[in-house]
Amino acid sequence: MAFRRLAAALGPFLRRTEPDSPFRLNLKQGLGAFVAIVALGLLLDSTGLPVLIAPFGASTLLLFGRPSSPLAQPINLFGGYMIGGSVAFLSAAFFPGVLWATAVSLGVGLMLMTLLRVTHPPAGAMPLIAFHGEVDFLMLAEGIAVGGSALVIIALIWHRIPPRQAYPSSPRDYAGAIQREGLEDPGGFGS
Repeated sequence: MAFRRLAAALGPFLRRTEPDSPFRLNLKQGLGAFVAIVALGLLLDSTGLPVLIAPFGASTLLLFGRPSSPLAQPINLFGGYMIGGSVAFLSAAFFPGVLWATAVSLGVGLMLMTLLRVTHPPAGAMPLIAFHGEVDFLMLAEGIAVGGSALVIIALIWHRIPPRQAYPSSPRDYAGAIQREGLEDPGGFGS
């Protein structure tokens, strides 16, 4: 009896909401992420720019694993990183080493990204990078521009390979995917 109550209480936390997808598509997505990260590694070796940063791993998952998501669109990637990085480095410049400024810059970055409708969750890591202080702002900005461009270009090409996926996609594409899968749109992105 106690197990059933526990299972019922945990049910909403354990329910998977992602739709099933064919193995062939999963394989293609994984290979795309592999190709993208190898390309960033080659860019790092040839330019010395910080293009192999942890947030780009999460961006890669969005661009190749969920390309129809509004969070994976090019404007969201570039806008999110621009906002997240700018707010973070401004906060770090005015309040170096102050822990609460990291949290404030993440909150302000989130507010601006959602206000401007360019939310890209991996860009939320920028305050952690900025306050860690190992990378110069201009060098990181250049790395994000070059690395982000490389990710988008690879995604544009990769999603043309069968099985094809729309990228970049429109809100109508996203709403159609939500409707086809019979899912709810918790973020209201399809409207």
